[in-house]
Amino acid sequence: MAEDEERRVQRIQRLKAAVHYTVGGLCQDVAEDKEIQFSKQAIAAISEITFRQCEILISIKRFAKDLEMFARHGKRSTINVDDVKLISRRSRSLHAHISAYGEEIASNNQEQKAKKKQKKSVSAGKGKRPSDGDSVVPDSEDQTME
Repeated sequence: MAEDEERRVQRIQRLKAAVHYTVGGLCQDVAEDKEIQFSKQAIAAISEITFRQCEILISIKRFAKDLEMFARHGKRSTINVDDVKLISRRSRSLHAHISAYGEEIASNNQEQKAKKKQKKSVSAGKGKRPSDGDSVVPDSEDQTME
């Protein structure tokens, strides 16, 4: 087990060195083109940021793949809030935040549905035409139109 961890650390170090070498070459090209200089610390900082961004992108891809698998397992083609809550289960604070946010979204959706239902029932009453005996103009406006 310790040997596997050592190999992983060595692989990461080689990747970091490759990123650092590539960033150094790019900085050198930019420096020649723009007639500026990059300090070793600046190159190291850019390399570290680049490496971390790559790690983040890899994590995002893993999350996306896991979310897809959760939805498939549920025989769905759409990823839902429950899938996101499932992927966040290892971090208590993140899980609590996502759960609260999911409840807020559900509450807002229920409110929107209620408003739409209310609008439909109100507009259904407005859509009927007056019969021959009904006045189109209310009585209070009849007097002002003389």
